[in-house]
Amino acid sequence: MSNPALSNNPALNGKTLTADELRRIYDQPAAQTQRPGIDEPVTQAGFGGEQPPVVTPSERPMTYENTISKTIGLFLIVLAGAAVGWFMPILMLPGMIVGLVLGLVNSFKKEPSVPLIVLYAVFQGLFLGGLSGLMEGMYPGIVTQALIGTFAVFGVTMLLFRSGKVRTSPRMTKIVLIAMVGYLVFSLINVGMMIFGSGDVAQSAWGMRTGIEVFGIPLGIIVGVLAVFLAAYSLVMDFELIQNGVQRRVPEKWGWTAAFGLMVTLIWLYVEILRILAILRGND
Repeated sequence: MSNPALSNNPALNGKTLTADELRRIYDQPAAQTQRPGIDEPVTQAGFGGEQPPVVTPSERPMTYENTISKTIGLFLIVLAGAAVGWFMPILMLPGMIVGLVLGLVNSFKKEPSVPLIVLYAVFQGLFLGGLSGLMEGMYPGIVTQALIGTFAVFGVTMLLFRSGKVRTSPRMTKIVLIAMVGYLVFSLINVGMMIFGSGDVAQSAWGMRTGIEVFGIPLGIIVGVLAVFLAAYSLVMDFELIQNGVQRRVPEKWGWTAAFGLMVTLIWLYVEILRILAILRGND
């Protein structure tokens, strides 16, 4: 959920060179220019004592435009898959499982694989379509509300980032990553209790999310709001990593990794908002 595909990628992480260091590299004779992956890479001291590799600026670099076009392309594929899943809800479970596996595979690949990223979008679309169709049948209008909420969070986060008012910090990132691990553990325990447990939690549609209340508020609402915040912070991380990639003029192929990272975060955000709305509507 923290998009390791982006944060683990030396081409897109925040370890950028200063203007003087870049000028010194460019001033080297051509025969001495080091090529990442072929010669010993030029390194920069820092972050935890590691020596991150320098990525040579590409003649066909990653830009905001081609990254946006790749993201829109993946979004359209997700929509197409969702249309199929909406009318064939039986595909929701396999879409979820295969999408999860492909998401993990893509996240930890050293190089972006366009076919695997596209397949991820297809299967996640099947999952989202089936889930959305099910929720819409139970609570008419909920899908529209969830979409509006998702794009609202995305738009506000992007505007705040562009204005410079929102940025990540090492301390806050550590807190968010710890919170994400806690959220994952809670989700796994919740699923286990729904399958193997008994009592109100097992019988509840969302397990502990609606079977337990804190000061009269369903636990699912509290956890859901926290998850939305975590997803919004993940968007800021995505934006910063994309900005680093563009500024460092990394090869255009890394735009696929950036687009994949954004889709992961947006899908997570949509599902969380959909779940919050379903819990609220279920309590009416």
